[in-house]
Amino acid sequence: MIIAGGTYLELCLRPEWHRIFGSGLRATCASAELSPGTVLHTYAFGEWADDIRHSAAAFGCVAKVTSTDTPISFSYDHPLSRARCDPRIVQRNPPLVVEGQTVLRFAFVEGDAVVTADRAVYDPQSSHPQEPFSANGSVARSLALVLNQDEAEGGGTAQIDDLLDMHRAELAVVKRGPFGATVHARATAPVHVPAYKSESVFKIGSGDVFSAAFAAHWGERGLDPAVAADLASRSAAQFVDGHVLPIPSVIETAMEPVMGSHGGRIYVAGPFFDLPQRWMIEQAAEALTSFGVEIFSPLHEVGTGLPDQAIAEADLAGLRTCTKVWAVLDGADPGTVFEVGYARALGIPVVALAERLESTNLTMMRGSGCEVVQDFATSIYHLIWAADR
Repeated sequence: MIIAGGTYLELCLRPEWHRIFGSGLRATCASAELSPGTVLHTYAFGEWADDIRHSAAAFGCVAKVTSTDTPISFSYDHPLSRARCDPRIVQRNPPLVVEGQTVLRFAFVEGDAVVTADRAVYDPQSSHPQEPFSANGSVARSLALVLNQDEAEGGGTAQIDDLLDMHRAELAVVKRGPFGATVHARATAPVHVPAYKSESVFKIGSGDVFSAAFAAHWGERGLDPAVAADLASRSAAQFVDGHVLPIPSVIETAMEPVMGSHGGRIYVAGPFFDLPQRWMIEQAAEALTSFGVEIFSPLHEVGTGLPDQAIAEADLAGLRTCTKVWAVLDGADPGTVFEVGYARALGIPVVALAERLESTNLTMMRGSGCEVVQDFATSIYHLIWAADR
């Protein structure tokens, strides 16, 4: 397989992450067992070029690097936060020319790739995939799009049909985060592919791995698109639990799929008495609503300007309408602890984030059936995956 994709420095505050990867290099390393000898075509800062070649070679792959003068980085506060690109404005370079039987093409920050392929997979990695695959001269006998949900479903199924027509694509696979993926092909009903549960969810790069696995299984092996997407979903689940590369050539078949949950209505519990606390609540609300989940947030729905009894009654009334609770335990806020206990007394599932509390302070939480996790992204995914009350 041939991959055209970027190589960038990735930075994450928590969990800490500082690696040179990007879509192109990660997908190449991920494909090493599925498609031995994978070749990467990429741009990269000149001082990184040798490291990139050596990294690819360590996985039995080849990296063909076009050197540039500017190091490009993407930084995150956490794996679900929006990436910040540095520098914001990047000089565009002449396009790479890529030919092969199966080609996976990612969008670039600093250039483009003109592809000629028998089968191509195109991941535009943008919320505005409005430029056709062929606009730069790319040609493929069969083309599959791999899109994020916000790229594809703004206008529902009609929007996806329009994208298929515009790109002249055979099919589109829409990644839906904790809810799996949906395969759309012409003249057939959409096919849902489940997400698969993992102990931890370090999401940076999961989409790259999904695209690489789908390209290998659909593009090279010729599997049915829904089967290939299911294998890609399993591969992504294995990857986010520890960032282990490459993707195993034999996928674990006993993985637990997420079945039927659509997030319920989620109560967002946590202190919001200073700026850092409010930032955390806002991050949780943004992450959950970005997945289409309905929330009840006391900060947003009730606020702090009412008498104590009115606040308590409004908060608990909201909690009783919810099917799950997400709670921040750091700081041991008495109000949050009370809400967690109230929820468990009602049989409402609770997923709690506790990055800094010692285990001895979590006895009642764990003992009453709360799931306690130590990183933000995992807490959000596990909450969505939890069964509703």
